Amino acid sequence: MTDFVLVAGAWLGASAWDAVVPGLRAAGHGVHPVTLSGVGEKRDEPVGRQTHVADIVGEVDRLGLRDVVLVGHSYSGIPVGQAAERIGDRLARVVFVDAVVPADGESFVSAWWQGPAALEAELTGNGGWWAPPAAADFEGQGLSDEQTARIVSACTPHPGAALRDPAVVSGSLGKLPATYVKCLLDGPEPTGDVAALLTGERWELITMETGHWPMYSRPDELAGILNGAAAR
Repeated sequence: MTDFVLVAGAWLGASAWDAVVPGLRAAGHGVHPVTLSGVGEKRDEPVGRQTHVADIVGEVDRLGLRDVVLVGHSYSGIPVGQAAERIGDRLARVVFVDAVVPADGESFVSAWWQGPAALEAELTGNGGWWAPPAAADFEGQGLSDEQTARIVSACTPHPGAALRDPAVVSGSLGKLPATYVKCLLDGPEPTGDVAALLTGERWELITMETGHWPMYSRPDELAGILNGAAAR
């Protein structure tokens, strides 16, 4: 049996995976969605240096998990990639779902596609938090009105301290057994750093004809992909 540890991206907690969990459990896997400190039901918990990495590793340790598939969506690819190094031989695979991957010394802010200054300005203007998107921001992502409403209702502001936190990567991510899931409505190609990692023997690319939130728009398909990753 594989144990999945599922970590959603910015603004979202464990409930983001509600529609994916049944398909994984039906296949006989353990499933452990994580809410990171500072968001969702943990919005009042403090966030400092490496807090989100510690949240993920702490869940693996607390439950005594082995044969772990770590799954990181969007922002959470950064702490998940770091956690994958830290859990050592307990890692079976890491899956990045349309995610940012960590680079040593770099943060989510420093890698922001519009430039660090743009995201820093948003954080400063919102008291150090990243405000959740409005419903209109999810247009063109393959979501129904009901799915969009579910995301919007689940979102809470994301702590800027986590977004500014520089990653600590001691080895090469290319040595990890990894699957990268690219959601094509959010862009047809992986970013350059991901494309470079995909040239290695241990990384594979899977594409989905949907937007950036497949746990909402295509949960059954995503569950099937994750089940396949566990079998590798």
